[in-house]
Amino acid sequence: MKRTSILLLVCVIAIVLISFISRPFAEEKPKVTVLLKDQSTQYWEIITAGAEKGFRDFGIVGEVVAPESATVEEQIELLERILMNPPDVLIVSPIYPEPLYAALEPFVYQDIPVLFLDTDAPWEYKTSYVGTNNFDLGRKAGSLLGSHLQPSDKVAIITGDEDSPVAGDRMRGAEVRLKEIGINVAASITQVSNDPKQVKDVLETIIGAHPDLKGLIATNDLMALAALRVIQENGLNIPVIGADGIIEMVELIEDGTLTGTVAQNPYDMGYLSVEAASKVVRGEAIDPTIDSGVDIIIKGNAKQRLDFLRTLLD
Repeated sequence: MKRTSILLLVCVIAIVLISFISRPFAEEKPKVTVLLKDQSTQYWEIITAGAEKGFRDFGIVGEVVAPESATVEEQIELLERILMNPPDVLIVSPIYPEPLYAALEPFVYQDIPVLFLDTDAPWEYKTSYVGTNNFDLGRKAGSLLGSHLQPSDKVAIITGDEDSPVAGDRMRGAEVRLKEIGINVAASITQVSNDPKQVKDVLETIIGAHPDLKGLIATNDLMALAALRVIQENGLNIPVIGADGIIEMVELIEDGTLTGTVAQNPYDMGYLSVEAASKVVRGEAIDPTIDSGVDIIIKGNAKQRLDFLRTLLD
């Protein structure tokens, strides 16, 4: 009886000790904050889905935040707020990188690694960039458009801010590739927003000046979709290449309206950024650039892509 009591006491003590020992480990899950440009469009929803899958797979306490109006000022305010309860790693997709540098430096002072997501910049303190090689994406868009055309055919490129490390690199990559294969870039229009009315005004001006236009590249899908509507309204049937691979764009390829497009991998982008953060927390080395790749979407693989995207967003 005495021996049984002693064994029981030992077991109770062991259980108590294990609970005290295990509790700190349970509470030591790394904390990662992801600051996006926006969360109101499908592209950023897909990135968020990838990041959240990464949180689950790598045992991370994660949070995804974004400014309501997609402004640099709001991103700076959010960075100041994040610093009040700092994460172990910060992942940030800067709207414009340089204005954020001053707000990011306090993270460096506190030894918090900073990873750039989606948008790269030559900031000396970043740990890594996770995302698309946008110049390469532009080249692939040029190659895809050129595969439907003949040498000397006229095409147009519309983009946002040419100084942007995303839009500008895509435009330049497309221009270089189209020139290499002998396609005539009749118009490269910058400072175009995603506003359908502005896209309509810009494109109708281009069509008026070049009624023999044979193709168009837009540096994001929202712009590409708005441009396609204008092209159809003007009775034209020409290829339109976008960049992001959102559902509506892929649906148009599946139903035959468009022949193809290039697409980033936003889900992989979000997931890979969290995977990289988990490695950094464990003291592992990571590459300074983690390329999430570019896919060519055509009729043959559009359904597979659609099924995947719908599963994410349903």
